[in-house]
Amino acid sequence: MRSRKCLSKKALSCEKGDVKRKEKSLVYKIIHELKKQFSIITLCKIAGVSKSGYYKWFKRQNNPSKKELEDQSIVTKIIKCQQDPDINWSYGYPRIKTWLKKTYGLRVNHKRIYRLMKRYGIQAKIRKKKWRHFGRKEKCVVSDNYLNREFSATRPNEKWVTDITCLKFNGKKIYLSTILDLYNNEVVSYKISERNDLKLVTDTLKSAIKKRDVKGLLLHSDQGFQYTSIRYNQLLKRSNINVSMSRKGNCFDNACIESFFSHFKTECFYRSRFKTSKEVTTAVRKYIKFYNNKRFQKKLNNLSPTEFRATAA
Repeated sequence: MRSRKCLSKKALSCEKGDVKRKEKSLVYKIIHELKKQFSIITLCKIAGVSKSGYYKWFKRQNNPSKKELEDQSIVTKIIKCQQDPDINWSYGYPRIKTWLKKTYGLRVNHKRIYRLMKRYGIQAKIRKKKWRHFGRKEKCVVSDNYLNREFSATRPNEKWVTDITCLKFNGKKIYLSTILDLYNNEVVSYKISERNDLKLVTDTLKSAIKKRDVKGLLLHSDQGFQYTSIRYNQLLKRSNINVSMSRKGNCFDNACIESFFSHFKTECFYRSRFKTSKEVTTAVRKYIKFYNNKRFQKKLNNLSPTEFRATAA
């Protein structure tokens, strides 16, 4: 028979102090694998665990408790959620909690979901946010910041925000212009172009005007050259739209639209390798459809933007 010293090095590979840093279930599993070669008493003593603890673990393997069966069921549902083509592993544990409630009627504590996701290595595959500071530019027509970071609205078409983001892929880049309604964070209109020019923002605005009643609406943007152009501001005036603009170099004044772009890039754009503009355009269209109709938000009582608007109506 091997000596205890040899057994400790080659079989368990840990001393008593190491048990606290490892899952006991792993230790019990090793003991179970070695019980034909060594006595359980000896193995438990070397591992620093109790014999009764091992037998309780062994009993649970064949007869899992009600809680363990529930955990297994929850984990299966969590994986099913993440594998949904629309969600595509973009949900963290708070959204998983809401999804379980909406899909299965399950009320599961968020700490339990977090613990299970951590135990089984389930996590959202997204990138961290990157905040950027943009420099100052020459302006033509500049408005005050009437929105003043009041990012809430009491009715649809009361406050809109708009901005442009650059999408770089395969050595190329295209530009996404978007208008968001602050009432329910719904994407009202968007356009994609290979040029970041005045036509891009005016086409986006004209598309939104055709869909909604914009009389008296407040539209907020940054002080980009497109938004401070005379033609753009004349279009706003003809449509009875009030203008608001962020302060110079301060992206936080338009944080809501920045947040939307961040969600889109981390949950969709950064997670694929696009080769053509057509592929990017398809991804944008698919994500915005998902965002507007399925992606629930805590701010909206865990409803999607369109669901929230329909419920309020």
